[in-house]
Amino acid sequence: MAIFTNQATLSYNGNVLNSNIVTGNIVQVLSATKNAVSEDYSANDDVTYVISIVNTGASAYTGVTVSDNLGAYQVGGQTVFPLDYVEGSIQYYLNGVLQGDPTVSAQNGLVISGISVPANSSAILIYQASVNSYAPLGEEGSITNTAVITAAGLTEPISVSETVNARSEANLSIAKFISPETVAENGEITYTFVIQNLGSRAIVATDDVVIADTFSPILNNISVELDGVLLSEPADYTYNEETGVFATAAGRVTVPAATFIRDDETGVWSTTPGVATLVIRGTV
Repeated sequence: MAIFTNQATLSYNGNVLNSNIVTGNIVQVLSATKNAVSEDYSANDDVTYVISIVNTGASAYTGVTVSDNLGAYQVGGQTVFPLDYVEGSIQYYLNGVLQGDPTVSAQNGLVISGISVPANSSAILIYQASVNSYAPLGEEGSITNTAVITAAGLTEPISVSETVNARSEANLSIAKFISPETVAENGEITYTFVIQNLGSRAIVATDDVVIADTFSPILNNISVELDGVLLSEPADYTYNEETGVFATAAGRVTVPAATFIRDDETGVWSTTPGVATLVIRGTV
């Protein structure tokens, strides 16, 4: 809705009179909304956006253009884009019927053109954008991207925005190493388990993480360390020397959250995983 005012003047014999000021409203018949299918994201995710354009008027809007800034923000004196348009992902519907693809340009943002919205009709645009290395990570991270809709006959452009937040979650991986790879009978062997957390949430005791293994050949006289601290049985782990079955006590293993740092010059985010290390030694 746009408010306008108007005032007239009356001139006679060198005199000028002003009329009263009248105020009117122009109600736009074209409206729009923008939504993300998922409200949060992680590194390398694809985010699906839906833009709905509704025309409640008696005339069609042609030549409609949608310009999406893909979350652009300033850092180090430059503009960076935390989202990349996923090529070929655009879908264009009129009144629920799939249309041919509109024209798409994805240089320095996303521009979708060649859209028409007939009278008393609705158009829906669905597209995906992938999260890249400029996307803020960590629990405080978010991406707000704004789309601006323009068309001949619009009193003013329509702006719609959507914000998605960096997902607060743990993201674990585990790697196992053996040393030495060749061992003599009755020799000592060391297994090292490295647990990494690439997520923004730490693993705590109440997450009940358990590391389990069945050693073959069976280890004897084992010692167990977690992050350099010697563990004791059965408080911290259990081990059966007849079967080789090992398991840490539920919740004994915790893993710190990853740390996320943005380069203030390039805007690129880097991730340093949180790490927990379990070392088990024994003889074969």
